Amino acid sequence: MTLFSILSPTDLVLAAAIACLAGWVKGMVGFAMPMVLVSGLSMFLPPELAVAGLIFSTVVTNGVQALQEGGRAAIASIRRFRVFLSVGLIFLLLGAQLVTLVPASTFLMLIGIPVTGFALLQILGVTFSLKEASARIEAIFGVIAGFVGGISGVWGPPTVAYLTALNTPKQEQLRVQGVIYGLGAVALTVAHIGSGILNRETAPFSAVLVLPALGGLWLGMRLQNRIDQALFRKITLLVLLVAGLNLVRRGLFG
Repeated sequence: MTLFSILSPTDLVLAAAIACLAGWVKGMVGFAMPMVLVSGLSMFLPPELAVAGLIFSTVVTNGVQALQEGGRAAIASIRRFRVFLSVGLIFLLLGAQLVTLVPASTFLMLIGIPVTGFALLQILGVTFSLKEASARIEAIFGVIAGFVGGISGVWGPPTVAYLTALNTPKQEQLRVQGVIYGLGAVALTVAHIGSGILNRETAPFSAVLVLPALGGLWLGMRLQNRIDQALFRKITLLVLLVAGLNLVRRGLFG
């Protein structure tokens, strides 16, 4: 079975445009690529194919984002957030195996509602911050992000909520997101090879979306370089609010 026997040329053009948009948003705020890709692709493709489509683009773009400031900075981020990463990895692998067994709507609602509430309160000026990250809190966020990410392919909102609550500086937040999502994307690739979602029929479709995603990422990063810390935080919270509302929508209506 070939790629064009699964998708029409129109489907491919639409998918490439959505990948470019997803890359642009990610380049600007550092996250939301899986959310944009899954939401957009699911409008005209089966959910399993939409999840498969985001995998390679997510791996490559997060690699670019994580290594923007070099390998040493990326390694430092891994050490700092090692609890989040290790716990998230375990639960991502577990969640991925439940894709075909457990309705994702329950988990999407459980994360969408608090993420929406957090972003809305922050936008309205109600502050919620963590002075420092305890291992327990970091592990809790790792469980949530990993499990929801394994089931839905979307682990950005709880991760960004955590980093925002820590008042992480813009450049460090972008780098940390790239490291976290990049390692998570590699794990997601392995997990969905095991689940059967990424296979010889769907892998070419995922590969085709890499170039338009990189193009969008480049455009978004150019815009992001002109944004100061305060504006970056506001834009991040707005995107996070949209992400949370979208998770609630998917949980309610599929």
